[in-house]
Formats: sequence, C-alpha cells, structure tokens
Amino acid sequence: MASRASMQPVEPSISADLSPQSPPPLENGDRLTRPEFERRYEAMPEVKKAELIEGVVYMPSPVRHEGHGRQHFTLNWWLGGYIVATPGVEASDNATVRLDLDNDPQPDVLLRIAHGGQSRVDEEGFLTGAPELVAEVVSSSVAYDPHQKLHTYRRHSVREYIVWRTQDQAIDWFILRDGRYDRLPLDEAGIYKSEVFPGLWLDPAAMLRGDLATVLKVLSAGVASQEHGEFVQRLEQKTAGSSQVNRSR
Repeated sequence: MASRASMQPVEPSISADLSPQSPPPLENGDRLTRPEFERRYEAMPEVKKAELIEGVVYMPSPVRHEGHGRQHFTLNWWLGGYIVATPGVEASDNATVRLDLDNDPQPDVLLRIAHGGQSRVDEEGFLTGAPELVAEVVSSSVAYDPHQKLHTYRRHSVREYIVWRTQDQAIDWFILRDGRYDRLPLDEAGIYKSEVFPGLWLDPAAMLRGDLATVLKVLSAGVASQEHGEFVQRLEQKTAGSSQVNRSR
C-alpha cells in the first residue's frame, strides 16, 4: 500500500450496479457492493491497487521507494524467512481478501494457516475469510489503515495486525483479545513475539534502522525455539488430516 496521507475518500456517492457490458471506472470514494467493486476493478488492469473498506473505495497514490516500497520489501523478506522454516503457513503479497459484501481489502502482506485456518482459497483463487495475520505499510497514524481497516480486521477476527508507520518511525503490533485489539507487548529485550505464529520474532528497532542482519538473527532464534518446533508438528498433523479427508472424497 502506498503513502495515503491524501487518500481519505472524497464525499462518496451511492453507485448502482450497472450493465456488465460497460462498467464505469473505479473512483476514490465510490460506495459499491463487493461484486460491483470487483467487476469494475477487473475492467481496469492498469490499476494495481484498490480496496473496498466498509463499502467505500480507496485507491492509492503512486508508490514511492522510500516510505513504502523499501519497507514493503523488508516485510516480505522477514515473513518469507519465517514461511521457509514453517511448512503449513502461507504468505501472500497484495492479494485481495474477500471478507464480506462491503469489504475487499488488499493487504500489503499476510500470513495464513493453510490447513485448518480461518481463511480458504475459493474456486476463483481468491482468499475468503480472515487470514491470521496482516501487515501493512502506511505513511502515518492519520492513514486509514490504523482506523477504518483496523476496525474491519478486528470485526472479522484477523488475529494479529502489524502496521509500519514510516513517517512516525514506528511499528505497531496488535493482537486480538476478547473482541478488541491490544498492543502486543515487547519482551525485556525489546522483541515482538507473535502469539499466533510461534517463532515469528521481530526486533522493531533493528527493522526501523535497516539493520537486517539483526532482524534475521532474531528471527533465526525464533524459528529455532521449542515453541516453533511444536507449532510445526501441529501444522504437520493438520496437513496430514486434510490430505486424508481429500483422499476419502
């Protein structure tokens, strides 16, 4: 997701579903149903990012290297290291997630449990249902991600939500508890440790200053931990169980 200081929607107008032969273009601030949003989005291949949040269309400005692109790649690199060590967990980059008829977010990066998790891949190849973890890069706390999208993810039970605020030089990690998002506490060494994905550890200070060697060292310690090994065993059991069910059909 690009810097969105200028992405607050304009005064929205209610748009009716039109003939499938000539879908009008998406406009920032449009109010649409999810099927109509997807119809218009698919008719605009030049548009790489658009989201439907609470029935309102959000479209980003061009993506800058500093402030989004570099940070987005770093998140991908960190989470990629985790999935290499964690069979049964999948990541996705900028994939549309079908949550309900008013919400089609396109998170920067997500993690999901492939078998027995909260989301599934539907017959069209889209993710349906909430992934366990979403990570977004935003410009600052005034972007819509820490507000409208946070409430949408909370309501749909995204269990952990990471927001990298580039202008504020901060990384927030929220965890869903009792229907609300609490901030995940740092441990005594200043490390975030996921409660949903054991072994997914992050040194936010190192990430913010671009010290990727330290980020990798901390992640490596996480995936070498006992809790990560036990998590991988549970995932293997779920995968085996899912394979047996598929063979019996």
